[in-house]
Amino acid sequence: MNVVIAAATGADLPIVLNLLQRCKLPQAGLEKHLATTLVAREGIRIVGSAALELYGRAALLRSVAVEPSSRGLGLGEQLTNAALDLARSRGVRAIYLLTDSASVFFLRFGFHRVLRTDVDPAVQGSVEFTDACPQSALAMRADLA
Repeated sequence: MNVVIAAATGADLPIVLNLLQRCKLPQAGLEKHLATTLVAREGIRIVGSAALELYGRAALLRSVAVEPSSRGLGLGEQLTNAALDLARSRGVRAIYLLTDSASVFFLRFGFHRVLRTDVDPAVQGSVEFTDACPQSALAMRADLA
């Protein structure tokens, strides 16, 4: 599989939102963060995504999704690493996420569980925290060098 990870374009938004819907991930507010959304392309087909919401020195990693037919090939890892690299390049020092089912996956990237109350206040104000994700979702944090 020849996959290229690149910045999303405006034309990609409906495809990424559809992917998130099929993967049962929140779509709310993603359009506001298209400039920091990445897609995995196999030819012209989008097979994965990852996005950042930037809040100064903190960020929220969201929308890490891989097309079911493309899972098991390391795309989730490639997308996550690319998003973390993008966060570093933007001066992010702490990156957070919410997850219902992928906490074990994110451990390999240095994420650890934190209380929601310990999340940067700007990130707590995001749509993901205030509305899109259930209260049962685990909050995780990774510190970036």
